[in-house]
Amino acid sequence: MSAAPHSQLSTSTDLVRAHEQILAVGSRSFRLASHFLPVDCRGDAAHLYALCRLIDDTADEAITLLAAERGLHYLRQELRRERPARPLVEAFLQMAERRDLDLAYVFELIEGVESDLGEVCFESDADLLRYAYRVAGTVGVMMCAVLDVRDPNAIAHAIDLGVGMQLTNICRDVLEDARMGRVYIPSRRLEARGIRPEHLLEERVNTEALAQVVTDLLDLAEHYYRSGEAGMIYIPTRSRAAIMVASRVYHAIGEKLRARGANPMLGRTVVAPVARLWFAARGCVAWLGTLGGAGAKMPSHNNDLHRELRGLPGVQP
Repeated sequence: MSAAPHSQLSTSTDLVRAHEQILAVGSRSFRLASHFLPVDCRGDAAHLYALCRLIDDTADEAITLLAAERGLHYLRQELRRERPARPLVEAFLQMAERRDLDLAYVFELIEGVESDLGEVCFESDADLLRYAYRVAGTVGVMMCAVLDVRDPNAIAHAIDLGVGMQLTNICRDVLEDARMGRVYIPSRRLEARGIRPEHLLEERVNTEALAQVVTDLLDLAEHYYRSGEAGMIYIPTRSRAAIMVASRVYHAIGEKLRARGANPMLGRTVVAPVARLWFAARGCVAWLGTLGGAGAKMPSHNNDLHRELRGLPGVQP
């Protein structure tokens, strides 16, 4: 999505509205969840989403690999204030300063997106999980700043929710990604079921074996979703509803994929609008169950989930 229209925007209100529109067009799931955010958080969440969209589009819409690399390099310079920032980037930077958002996570996100340039073929779960951390776990941490989550123990759970969502994404988009020369499912998992990465790229894969691999990855995602769910208690009460809705709506993609036999070669799994509302309602019910929990024991984090993430920002040693 081009950022050019933002050069014509001059007021904070204009920018918030424009970035909320980017959110509305770019993600049905997060658009639904954003309605549950307090007004003071909604605009800042839109600024964050708009920047994430800009990072993705800088990579995906570039005509050449060199143009994509140059665009991401320029964006890094804007974020470091080494060159004038576009209004979209400036709005994000002002929000980040106001919310005490650590820009280290933005640079990790850019590194993750940059790793998508060209062909992708992961060998191990470590490769997959570190990628999922960079492109989604970092967003979970940045949302903590947007939602005024101050307990540092929340960070691990926020990372996990993002990782769970990204694993769902990868399972959903196997066919679409393969057509772009990208195989995110680790080759070790594929080969254990008699599949080689080139089988996916050539769309001549044993779908029953692939469904078993996808099911295993969805099972792995469940561990991260559960950790993310446990950490919801750290989020301020009103904002918590939005994240619980987003989690349920996104998790529904994996549930529907399972219902289709976990065969991603049938095309992208889409959750219908009515079903999204149903899962959003389930999120609201779960949110109600967290009310009145003052003084409740805070959850402990399963550090095994971060074994492959050591050394990355926000990950406990």
